[in-house]
Amino acid sequence: MGRGSLWHVSQGALARKFDVAERDARNRALGRAGEERVLVHERASLRAAGRPDLAERIRWVSHQEGDGAGYDILSFDTAGRDRLLEVKTTKDWERTPFPITRNELAVAGERRRDWHLVRLWNFARAPKAFELRPPLEAHVSLMATSFPASFP
Repeated sequence: MGRGSLWHVSQGALARKFDVAERDARNRALGRAGEERVLVHERASLRAAGRPDLAERIRWVSHQEGDGAGYDILSFDTAGRDRLLEVKTTKDWERTPFPITRNELAVAGERRRDWHLVRLWNFARAPKAFELRPPLEAHVSLMATSFPASFP
């Protein structure tokens, strides 16, 4: 194959074979399990605070409506104000990188007062969690790992 060939692989490039569909399915299952754990925690916290009315109104948005709202769970604080929870779950340590979408960042910016990133880590062994509030750039480095390619 010549240099201009569509199938050309540059020297030094290492090819790896992995099942993208399997990896994506595992990541979706992990994300769903993390969201469910946060949902249960939020309901229990509101009930313990004497707000069973709010606990019943919590919605698992990403499960019920799809993953495009910019947050996964609509919860409430004890005063009834919205808590928009975007859950990021990993099996590894607390500083393991995680993906965040442009839409999630936009909603975090638009709803700063309400939006919370719930970081669940060490999920497979002994789950731990913390919350980050906007602006996320104050807490994490945001680095693009892919770029949309469009034709001019």
